[in-house]
Amino acid sequence: MSLSSSLSNALSGLNASSRGAQVVSSNISNALTEGYGRRVLETSASTVMGAGSGVQVDGVRRDTNLALISDRRLSQSDLGQAQTRADGLARVEAALGTPDSPDSIAGRMAALESALVAAASRPDSATRLADVKTAAQSVAGSIQMASDDLQSIRMQADSAIAGEVELLNGTLREIADLNTEIRSHYGTRTDMSALFDERQVLVDRIAEVVPLRQIQRDHGTIALYTETGAALVDGRASEFSFDQVGVITPDMTIASGALSGLTLNGEPVRAVGSHAPMGGGRLEALFEQRDQTVPAAQANLDALARDLIERFEAPGVDPSATPGAPGLFTDNGLVLDPANELGLSARISVNATVDPDQGGDLWRLRTGLGAPAAGDVGDSTLLNAFADALSNTRVPSSGTFGSQPMSASGLATEAVSRISVQAHWAAEEEGFASARTNALKEAELQGGVDTDAELQNLMLYEQAYAANAKVIQAVDEMMQMLMEI
Repeated sequence: MSLSSSLSNALSGLNASSRGAQVVSSNISNALTEGYGRRVLETSASTVMGAGSGVQVDGVRRDTNLALISDRRLSQSDLGQAQTRADGLARVEAALGTPDSPDSIAGRMAALESALVAAASRPDSATRLADVKTAAQSVAGSIQMASDDLQSIRMQADSAIAGEVELLNGTLREIADLNTEIRSHYGTRTDMSALFDERQVLVDRIAEVVPLRQIQRDHGTIALYTETGAALVDGRASEFSFDQVGVITPDMTIASGALSGLTLNGEPVRAVGSHAPMGGGRLEALFEQRDQTVPAAQANLDALARDLIERFEAPGVDPSATPGAPGLFTDNGLVLDPANELGLSARISVNATVDPDQGGDLWRLRTGLGAPAAGDVGDSTLLNAFADALSNTRVPSSGTFGSQPMSASGLATEAVSRISVQAHWAAEEEGFASARTNALKEAELQGGVDTDAELQNLMLYEQAYAANAKVIQAVDEMMQMLMEI
């Protein structure tokens, strides 16, 4: 081997060692960077006309476990769905109140029953009659407030869906643009690892919104599909559309056309249910919250309001009431119309005839809502009848409560308890999904940058650099000796 060949080999070794040190330093500095894939320097023996000619740097490989990343993304999607579902149910539970809370509907119903019993013991007391009126208004007010809160939850879900759709569209366009850039550099000696890192971060960003699968395409590009086969990115980015509404009322649904569904490239696409093209992730949980979970809670709340109104409109409860007249609780001042139950919880109110602030008289709680005069101040018959109307068991006329007879407070407790149980199970599912996702992230990190191993590699590159430098020094000394001859 000639001295010039030796010098060339050593110089190539210096170049490979310095490039290796650069790769190691990049790995160490990005050990905690989200989406960073460990770099590995790829080298091969260089030959010229069959003879060794040093080392050749072939490029830098981005070392990732695609199967593990895919599993972690699916787990992230499950976690996003579980978190959104648990959060929604927790807010529904807060709207109705827990069964043991005095401020819940069940608690206020029990307070009304106590106020009636107390007033029956002293029917001549205006203060106790006022307590009954106040307790009844608290019951109606708590039901109305719960109904308003439920619609507010639906509006928040509707707004969140619009945000997720905007996130999807923007991120998918960025991924498609990165695919184009990667394709343009593919086959050159350009290190595209940073572009791959950026693309992985973008894909991870939408993994919680909808479950997806990444498919490798030619020239370093990728395609993204949902678990059920809907194309998100394959050459071009898909376009989603959703129309947010400003105000939601109990009667507004997708079926009625009052609420927007999801469209994919201009075509309607399902986001809820088994085999839904866009099912899973936060997106499904939000649609489920807006269109199923909260409306179901609203329906049971309406059933509770109906049951309460029917109890006081029942024949024989108030003998003074004229046929077709509303009882103690009304549908916005009117008698109950069973065909107009939807949204009843937002309209329930106390009969104005017992409220002095609305021109009524408290004595009607003692004598009768339709009585012409105050009557005997010591008569507690009607107050006892009102208390019995609350405590008597009856089968609810509507809702999903089954055929079990319940008292008014028992029905309220049942309505609240059902949501509490659902919220509890949703929280449990969230905990399981979180633990699984964290375990997969830990496994992914273990296969990522190991700073101890990188430092060992750095020492090897340092030794190789020193050895190649020693070869150059020896060649230089040999050339000096030749020059001195």
